[in-house]
Amino acid sequence: MTQLQDLASLQNLSRRTVLKLFGVGTVAAGVSYSRFSKPEPAVHQRDSLDLPYQPGRELKAVVIGGGLAGLAAAYELSQRGVQVTLLERSPQLGGKVASWPIQVGEDAFMMEHGFHGFFPQYYNLFNVVEELSIRQNFKSLNYYSLVYKEGYEPEVFRPSHSAFPWNVIDLAVSSHNRLKWGINLAKLKHLEVFREITGFRNPQTYERLDNISVADWVESDFPKGLYDLYFLPFAKSSLNAPDELSAGELMQFFHFYFFGNPEGLAFNGTCQDMGRSLVDPIADAIRNNGGQVITGATVSQIQWQDGQIANVTYQQGSLEANPIPFWVDRNPLLSSDEVEYFGAGDRVYSLQAGAQEALSLTCTHQGCTVQRTVDTTADGFACPCHGAVYAADGTVLGGPAREDLTRYQVLERREDQVQLMAIVPPNHTAIAETLEADYYVMAADIPGIQHLFSLSEGDQDATLVSQVDQLRVADPFAVARFWFDSDFDWDHSWFTSLSGYRLTDSITLYHRIQDDYIAWAQRTGGSVVELHAYCYKEKEFPTQQAVLETFQSELFEIVPELREATMLHKQLVNQKNFAGFPPGSFNDRPTTETPVSNLLFAGDWVKMPFPCGLMERAVSSGLLAANAILKREGAQRRPLLSVNPEGILKI
Repeated sequence: MTQLQDLASLQNLSRRTVLKLFGVGTVAAGVSYSRFSKPEPAVHQRDSLDLPYQPGRELKAVVIGGGLAGLAAAYELSQRGVQVTLLERSPQLGGKVASWPIQVGEDAFMMEHGFHGFFPQYYNLFNVVEELSIRQNFKSLNYYSLVYKEGYEPEVFRPSHSAFPWNVIDLAVSSHNRLKWGINLAKLKHLEVFREITGFRNPQTYERLDNISVADWVESDFPKGLYDLYFLPFAKSSLNAPDELSAGELMQFFHFYFFGNPEGLAFNGTCQDMGRSLVDPIADAIRNNGGQVITGATVSQIQWQDGQIANVTYQQGSLEANPIPFWVDRNPLLSSDEVEYFGAGDRVYSLQAGAQEALSLTCTHQGCTVQRTVDTTADGFACPCHGAVYAADGTVLGGPAREDLTRYQVLERREDQVQLMAIVPPNHTAIAETLEADYYVMAADIPGIQHLFSLSEGDQDATLVSQVDQLRVADPFAVARFWFDSDFDWDHSWFTSLSGYRLTDSITLYHRIQDDYIAWAQRTGGSVVELHAYCYKEKEFPTQQAVLETFQSELFEIVPELREATMLHKQLVNQKNFAGFPPGSFNDRPTTETPVSNLLFAGDWVKMPFPCGLMERAVSSGLLAANAILKREGAQRRPLLSVNPEGILKI
């Protein structure tokens, strides 16, 4: 009966589309996929031998980086009796999912780097969630919408238990845009595209497509509707712009999130901020297992000896005040003959022509990048987020900030880089400590990993140094959160992807998702809305003021009712540290295991042996690093799960 209903539901499709879809359906019969039998996750690692749960000797491990990758590695190792020390240079744990307190009028909130969605195929992440008994910290958002500024009707994705090709058939049946896909399998290019998106295979897919960008791949004879509806928005949601993203990597992304995924695209959000919902419980578990978690810990030296790491030295204190030299690149988009700027995102430094001191433009209130203000009465800096005001020398003049901007000494210059070192205030104290361990896990983001290698003393592995050096970050990511005194009607999902705007890629209704924001909205009648820009171009938006103003303008296009509301507060977060996957980067991308016997890598930037993405990639890489240590020590590895590693139509 159900099959007959499914057939009847296709009656609104064109005859050609029906034939194509049923042509796909015959593939399903050939590979024994049942419409009613949900495929099980694939097991990546499972030891066949009955090995001990813990290593047979006392071990020490140092994990550098307290994001999800580092937390996952430290969690698993601490579970196995390894004495773990986790170092995080920021005041709070979490990395890209960190949260911190802010004040909005008389109300206190937790701010984040943006809303994070948890898809059902995040198997390894959710296994950790289950072990910590914190599933109640997550809530279903029921469905997921993709809304286009013009040209197309919204797409809606719901939970599914159907794998390819049935999920494609379901999408075609439900999509109001199905006749605009533009797919004609009689065309060779269209057939090739269809086979690529349904036949991911590692390394074969990368061998064919890694050396070309998504933008170049779709440039000629590509189904326009398919690109507009799915390729463009989903490519950007990988946090990489199409002109900078490997087409091979996008195929892996599509496979993990759709074609190899039997769970659908609906996902969960957190009931509170990411800190309370996920990060803090993992950190508590590490401490409860005897591990040490140290925040505000800046690594100052990594000593190498006999082809491996001998020790790591770190110090605690203010991040900006630590006297540790570092190199930073010149920003040509901001620089002029009078003032040069170095860095990007939320780490920018200004240097007057001929000067030997640079000024950090990171606001000491909440970390936004301040902007220069020049008028008839004053020359200084102002924060576009919360109104802090600074003099030209960085002295705080007013607003919520209480500390001056940090000054840096210019130690050396070469081509388009300068080496800076913070000028430490006289009353600043720092405690340095050196750690020796059996294993070291580097789990920082890409700028952090490259910085760690620049701090190394002694003979390093030349191949590894080259691999780390060639890593690239994606275009900047920005989040703007707005508080209003009134609510509005919204016909789409509480987190909705957007396409067709200059800057904005998604909207989140925080007052419908997180408990603190729900309670505030119920008490005040207000609303809290967040916009994301996944990978904007700095040339188009060179300052945070430009980003914030564009966000605000586009918000009123997206939700016209808010034009009449009073904006109570706005918060901007801008960062440039997400992993880049440019064309040609697959072959030399580092894996979790390195040529150095006591060094492992973890992060969403490492080459993974199975399909995964974003937060699941970070967590899986941390667990994979822990597994590598456990295997070397003769202990049982943790089984790791993923979607089917290969597409049905693999070639």
